[in-house]
Amino acid sequence: MYKNLIPVFAMATLLSACAGGGQKPAPKEQAAAKFTGAKGEVKLMTLDPGHFHAALIQKSMYDQIDPTVYVYAPEGDDVAQHLGRIEAFNKRAENPTAWVEKVYKGTDYLEKMLADKPGNVMMVAGNNAKKTEYIQKAVEAGINVFADKPMVITPEAFPVLEQAFKTAAEKGVLLYDIMTERHEITNIVQRELANTPDVFGGLVDGTVDEPAVVIESVHNFCKVVSGVALKRPAWFFDITQQGEGNADVATHLVDLIQWSAFPEVVLNKTDVQMISAKRWTTDFSPEQFEKVTGMKEFPEFLKKDVADGKLKVYANGEMEYKLKNKVAKVTTLWDFEAPEGAGDSHYCLMRGELCNVLIKQTKEEKYKPTVYIEATGATDLAAFESSLKKAVEETISAKYAGLKLSKLADKRWVVEIPDSFKVGHEAHFGQVTEQYLQYLKDGKLPEWEVPNMITKYYTTTEALKMAKK
Repeated sequence: MYKNLIPVFAMATLLSACAGGGQKPAPKEQAAAKFTGAKGEVKLMTLDPGHFHAALIQKSMYDQIDPTVYVYAPEGDDVAQHLGRIEAFNKRAENPTAWVEKVYKGTDYLEKMLADKPGNVMMVAGNNAKKTEYIQKAVEAGINVFADKPMVITPEAFPVLEQAFKTAAEKGVLLYDIMTERHEITNIVQRELANTPDVFGGLVDGTVDEPAVVIESVHNFCKVVSGVALKRPAWFFDITQQGEGNADVATHLVDLIQWSAFPEVVLNKTDVQMISAKRWTTDFSPEQFEKVTGMKEFPEFLKKDVADGKLKVYANGEMEYKLKNKVAKVTTLWDFEAPEGAGDSHYCLMRGELCNVLIKQTKEEKYKPTVYIEATGATDLAAFESSLKKAVEETISAKYAGLKLSKLADKRWVVEIPDSFKVGHEAHFGQVTEQYLQYLKDGKLPEWEVPNMITKYYTTTEALKMAKK
């Protein structure tokens, strides 16, 4: 699978790259073109768009991005669906976009993009088996990379990603992955509360039975995106192309643990100690497979995963590990379809010395993510409630106006969040893009981002390695 990847440098070189902090611009004679924030200075190239996330980047327009986008892809349904989504954004009645797609289709699409190089930022969201190579080749060519998760799906390719970060630093380009969950308001509120000492105390060390952080995500194969039933490519059901649960969706969950429990702290691989990991399948009947792909039969490359007439996809995974001696448990689940009125769902519990901060998204919450606080270690509940109210309604509300604290029971509260902050998953792609554009203008990422991305993908690939033993 990775035969075209350039050999990795010696491990000592890689370790020095990991410990180097944020990506810094290369010396002037080697540096890529600088960004100033000027209108249209970012020239976007979309490579092999096989996932609907590629289109969501273009659901809005941005002053800094030129309206002309260069698409390089193989012939097929993936690129056709991508262009259809962009066209739908351009033709919608409310706030239409004005993208102009310049498309090259051919088997040499990667080589053609690298030779033409009409843009300075490559956006990639698609077949994950190829993504690490795409990233590697782009940064070697001095192209900034804005990548959908995951950047890597196997332990064997992880060193290649490490080298890509080192190359990006040498070339003066920014390699960054799209972590939309950091822009979900309930995750933001949970993070703020978990880092308010007089409310949370501090994150407990946790145990395997009671981890310091428990996080679970449920996704659905059959879903609606931008008002249209999503048609998934057949390769999405092949773990060698899409990746398993522990290496795919778990990327978001591991990132949230790092971002929430250790905000702006540089993390390294040595901070991770894997405890256990496992994997299991979601099974599909031919009828279910047809409903989400339009294909009446399982294609030949999926026959290896068919047993008793059902397609068995290792989409689900669980890992338990220590991060700086704090025990975390991550669970990724894929169902065929969500209950009526529901969608993908998120659960996260952070255990503190004084309270637990919890996000739930069940039928009880009308399938909307909701933040709860449960006092556990506070001896003076009146003083605790006063500190909690101040944190929610003054400190956090200074950034996110209108938050309110409501008491549900003696030791339980809920945070009421204005609807204006509940923008939804699709809008988060625009928010991440705006942030990346600012990083391009700054000429660097925050010092902790690169080592923490490396640590994140080390965690997910090590979990996959352990689960498959």
